Amino acid sequence: MANLNRIKVVLVEKQKTGKWLAEQLGKSNCTVSKWCSNSVQPDLQTLHDIANLLNIEVSELIVSNK
Repeated sequence: MANLNRIKVVLVEKQKTGKWLAEQLGKSNCTVSKWCSNSVQPDLQTLHDIANLLNIEVSELIVSNK
């Protein structure tokens, strides 16, 4: 499975947990865990919400093809 998002990395950089993110978004820990492992991807609105919570740009959550 290709790594398409950087949610796990950014959470570590921001010293936040998946549990914290799940609580903030009203999602289950299981859902956030799947995002962090890149087995499932969040929709664009959710990526936007995550970026807002972490005070970053959405582009920082996406793996670059460069």
